Amino acid sequence: MTQAELRLCSLLLQEHFGEIVEKVGNSLLRTGPRPLRLLVGDTGLLPEQVKKALCVLIQHNLVRYEVQPRGSVEYEARSERILRILRYPRYIYTAKTLYGDPGELLVEELLLHGHLPMSCAVARVADRLTETMEDGKTMDYTEVSSTFVRLADTHFIQRCPIVPESPRNTKAPPPPAPALAIAEKDMYTVPRLSLVGKGKRRHSCDEEEEGEHKAKRQKQEGGSSETPPDDGIYWQVNLERFHQHFRDQALVSAVASRMDQTSSEVVRTMLRMSEVTTASGASHTHPLSSNEIFRSLPAGYNIGKQVLDQYLTLLADDPLEFVGKSGDSGGGTYTVTPTDLHKALVSLATATLESIVEERFGSRCARIFRLLLRKKHLEQKQVEDFAMIPAKEAKDMLYRMLSENLVSLQEIPKTPDHAPSRTFYLYTVNVMAAARMLLHRCYKVNPKDLLGPKYHRSWRLLEKSQRVEAILASMQATGAEAAQLHEVEEMITGPERQQIENLKRNVNKIDASENQVDETIFVLESFIESTMKRL
Repeated sequence: MTQAELRLCSLLLQEHFGEIVEKVGNSLLRTGPRPLRLLVGDTGLLPEQVKKALCVLIQHNLVRYEVQPRGSVEYEARSERILRILRYPRYIYTAKTLYGDPGELLVEELLLHGHLPMSCAVARVADRLTETMEDGKTMDYTEVSSTFVRLADTHFIQRCPIVPESPRNTKAPPPPAPALAIAEKDMYTVPRLSLVGKGKRRHSCDEEEEGEHKAKRQKQEGGSSETPPDDGIYWQVNLERFHQHFRDQALVSAVASRMDQTSSEVVRTMLRMSEVTTASGASHTHPLSSNEIFRSLPAGYNIGKQVLDQYLTLLADDPLEFVGKSGDSGGGTYTVTPTDLHKALVSLATATLESIVEERFGSRCARIFRLLLRKKHLEQKQVEDFAMIPAKEAKDMLYRMLSENLVSLQEIPKTPDHAPSRTFYLYTVNVMAAARMLLHRCYKVNPKDLLGPKYHRSWRLLEKSQRVEAILASMQATGAEAAQLHEVEEMITGPERQQIENLKRNVNKIDASENQVDETIFVLESFIESTMKRL
């Protein structure tokens, strides 16, 4: 784990969970798996504080534990899972795009709490949706629960592992820590619940205080509310399924940019037909016949069977091999891709590298870079001839890319003494090393650092603007006069308003840049992970 990743993990833990959890997580990230006793000594916190911090981290799947042969329990931080916090907005936006507002809020609640029972998640989301509706309208539990079932059916959420039932006759002592497990067939099975009810709005302050006193009194008297019907069945977000969706969207976009929109829709249909039956780490999709693909095309695409076969043939003959033909039954059997998805990820990663080289060094350097990717190994004179670039410029461009570790130099001596006059110097591109280097640079980018201290000074001004907007909205709802509204608006002066507009514009740019960086990180990580699996 690099220092940039370690620093980013610490910042994420501190921002989302506070200083105590950040201390415990940072200690595990720096030292590796450790028992509770060493964690207490290293962090300088009280044992109860460390235990609560570990509970929070385990709740959010950011720490795993393992029972050692001697009986001690060691805790280990999951750095890759902590870094996924950066991608939470993208998960939520994807759920909103696919399943609307109920899907968005369900995924948001599960990410916010780590894991929740279905009944609790449905009630929370129904209440939040009711708050946004007009007076007199409420959100029914059945509508939210149906969206929950759809998320589970498409594997975007899954059940958490549970403690398996042990026989009661055994007299063996319980283990130091429970071993959680769940059968694969039960992972996406939604319990049959009759959730009847509607979302509730928040009460006034007096009613809230009265409700809190009533809850405290019930707790002191030993009374409690009814046990939910799905007690003990918890659900969490399946991040791997979201990553599979992101990968599929990247493949569809690549096909659209290389061919046309109809070709991308054919690939999208094939991926949609096999999205649930194909595991996220599978090497290829299940074979699909041409007739099945034709029946599953969207209604808006009025293309005939013969035209579809022509598109499938073009996709199968394309050098990128996004689609391959694996048989002739059913009008032809096709998969995405024929051998594995590794070739598609290599194409996406190399396209990312080419675009980065072109943005940083210009189109001529990108021409040399693409030439080296295609020819594998070339001498400097060959690069000059093939790229049709003068010797001085080609030499300068090669050295610039070499200094940035985008291009590597390989020596092949003719004699054992490695004399320069009797040695071939070949330029090549090590895609794996270049991807790792660029991934490390992506993790160095932190939006807070980009905004700088000026952002923190202006944050109070932004909060003031939000308070004024809230006051104006409440006054307009109560029918205030125009003079009163104008008086409230004057609480923000002209220069302050200009600063707020500049700040909002800069924040929007940073948010867009952060999304682009995350897309680059996803492509590079997927390529590196796929390459490591093949080694």
